[in-house]
Amino acid sequence: MVLIGSVAPWSSAAAQGTPAPSAPTVSPASPDPITPYLHARYRLETVDQVDIAQSATASTLRLRAGLRTAVWNGLSAVVEGEAIVRLGPRDYNDTVNGRTAYPAVPDPTDVLLNQAYVRWQPARELDVVAGRQTVNLDNQRWVGSVDWRQNDQTFDAVRVGIAPATGARIDYVHSWRVNRVFGPDSPQGIWRDSNIHLLRGSATVPSAGTLTAYGYWLDLPAAPALSSRSFGVRFAGEHALRDGLKLHLTGEYAHQRSHGANPRRFGHDYWLIEPGIGVGPVVARVGYERLEGDGTTALQTPLATLHAFNGWTDRFLTTPADGLRDLYGDLQWRLGPVFTDAPATLRLQWHDFNATHGGRNYGREAGAWLTVPVTRRITTSFKLSHYAAQQFASDTTKAWLSIEARY
Repeated sequence: MVLIGSVAPWSSAAAQGTPAPSAPTVSPASPDPITPYLHARYRLETVDQVDIAQSATASTLRLRAGLRTAVWNGLSAVVEGEAIVRLGPRDYNDTVNGRTAYPAVPDPTDVLLNQAYVRWQPARELDVVAGRQTVNLDNQRWVGSVDWRQNDQTFDAVRVGIAPATGARIDYVHSWRVNRVFGPDSPQGIWRDSNIHLLRGSATVPSAGTLTAYGYWLDLPAAPALSSRSFGVRFAGEHALRDGLKLHLTGEYAHQRSHGANPRRFGHDYWLIEPGIGVGPVVARVGYERLEGDGTTALQTPLATLHAFNGWTDRFLTTPADGLRDLYGDLQWRLGPVFTDAPATLRLQWHDFNATHGGRNYGREAGAWLTVPVTRRITTSFKLSHYAAQQFASDTTKAWLSIEARY
């Protein structure tokens, strides 16, 4: 059963290194009426961007603490606070501190209510969640919690999940406010008075994979040029060819039109084709992703976990007006245990970017990410990515060192 907020194993987002957890689940077997939890993540991020004279160095700590209740008559609740603290100099533009002489690292300091929701699950076939919550759909290409940033994206929303049959699920989300990664001090940190409707249906195809159809209506008065309605279908699956060898295949098509407050009228297509092969601890994929543009407007996915797509240097968080064609390779290698039973992993990727309109060659990007679990609760990682510009943006190199603990 696929729940709202889950990330399918080996989805594109997970394969590119940004799995975002769903809202904390409530265990019916918990002996305690209220269970506290704590997540801490320290990150050192550096950015060298050739069109900005200064390099950025951001040293930040995220503390996320919450309480979750046990289930009583199908009811449970979660309350979660979050604090982002700067440790060291302000040698970066966090998008609200005015340090525009430095490249952007959108992790502003803040203390805020991250999640607060009530969940009602009277039966396995019905699940209702109301309040401030994370929402992660499929590979998060369209809707995600952006957990890569220190302040993730949450929604004030009601969501309903129905499982009418084994292997089938229908999900609906209505949201009226988006709490974005930039924080409440940014003019674009909160999208109030939104009218967002997300409808998704999925079915498991035996011995093949999962087939999904969706419709997403975004009416965003705070960002009218991003208002749209998108309809699409997606298939993701894997097939064992023989012992130790698996074939992976993901394909998706969507069509997006203007909607709601958007003053422009357009129609753009989205395509994704991503075959892969798994051999023992190694999974290698190649992909073709196409977000159409016409020179004036382009297909956009403003609610997505965008860091997971089109390169880790984030040069394409907004699709250029001439569109984007991303031809990429992605390799994940489970290296095996180092300090604990959980395996260390190495992830490598390469991208070639072009316009879909006009034929410009935007540039190329290469990246590597090493993740090493230290204990069952503590994980370290080092990540490096370089974008080599040709006819779009500028050369950019980013590096990250992270330590994360979960209790």
